[in-house]
Amino acid sequence: MTGLEDLPLRDELRGLTPYGAPQLDVAVRLNTNENSYPLPEAAVAEMEKALSAVLRDLNRYPDRDAVALRTDLAAYLRHGLTWRNVWAANGSNEIQQQLLQTFGGPGRTALGFTPSYSMHPLLAAGTGTTWVDGRRDEDFTLTAEHAVAKVREHRPDVVILCSPNNPTGTALPLDVVRAVAEAADGMVLVDEAYAEFARPGTPFALSLIEEFPRLVVTRTMSKAFALAGGRVGYLAAGPAVVDAVQLVRLPYHLSALTQAAARAALAHTDALLSTVDAVKAQRDRIVATLRGWGLRVADSDANFVLFAAPRDDSKGIWQALLDRGVLIRDVGVPGWLRVTAGTPEETDAFLNALEELL
Repeated sequence: MTGLEDLPLRDELRGLTPYGAPQLDVAVRLNTNENSYPLPEAAVAEMEKALSAVLRDLNRYPDRDAVALRTDLAAYLRHGLTWRNVWAANGSNEIQQQLLQTFGGPGRTALGFTPSYSMHPLLAAGTGTTWVDGRRDEDFTLTAEHAVAKVREHRPDVVILCSPNNPTGTALPLDVVRAVAEAADGMVLVDEAYAEFARPGTPFALSLIEEFPRLVVTRTMSKAFALAGGRVGYLAAGPAVVDAVQLVRLPYHLSALTQAAARAALAHTDALLSTVDAVKAQRDRIVATLRGWGLRVADSDANFVLFAAPRDDSKGIWQALLDRGVLIRDVGVPGWLRVTAGTPEETDAFLNALEELL
């Protein structure tokens, strides 16, 4: 039987493992940063109507440029953006892949700062882009001085920043993004998948797009909008960046069903985002409780919390929680674990199970 090692795999893909968190049938799943709250009935009804209308025309290709959806996304983002500033795809991962296909590739480099989103180096490998790790400080922070020094050292074609950072949860100060944008010759990609969960007063890179034509912000409807199963991500940037990314997009890449569902969801933005404060309350509750127990916890602007495992036993604690019906995430940061902020009942289950282990 032929194995993976017998195939003519590209050298940079050898030894890699596919991205993915365990999908296990347990009572409490807090490992993939989904929004635990179901969609409001009014939004579901509107989405059903929108999908029903589209079904009659599935013999035709969808709007290749998704102009109506991009118009709605621009209106949601504000900051004076129009549909010409926005591009949408199947999740922010596809958006980031398209950006690396456009501005990375063989002979080019992407610079990131780990620990951060583990898909970024995989996307680099998949597009033949050389990955350079600038590393964060031991407390997971990233200063403007350190980031700029790495940019000047490596002169990357693409710099990837993550704010709020996954898996640590903390948003970057805007001065870090600005300093990197000023120092970089290539593109600067800011992954803001969790922006809606940020603590009050947290600034984001959308305000810098007009000032820096090589700055790109990527976002998603998977988290705050509770549309993870819909797979809708998007970018905001100057119109030239949007035009460039369309050079590599697949024909009709975003289905008519996806576009219709996303537009119906955006028409109910207030209702869908009404759960954000509830999620943030559980996040803050987890942070306060774990710190009260003497555990180290990273500051979080996201819908999850990274905490130091008791007794520095991340694998043992992860398994012990799973044995108690609570699934969280071992993100590969030695000694640390990540838990999604869910409903109050899910938070109760996690805290009660962890307290038993203390």
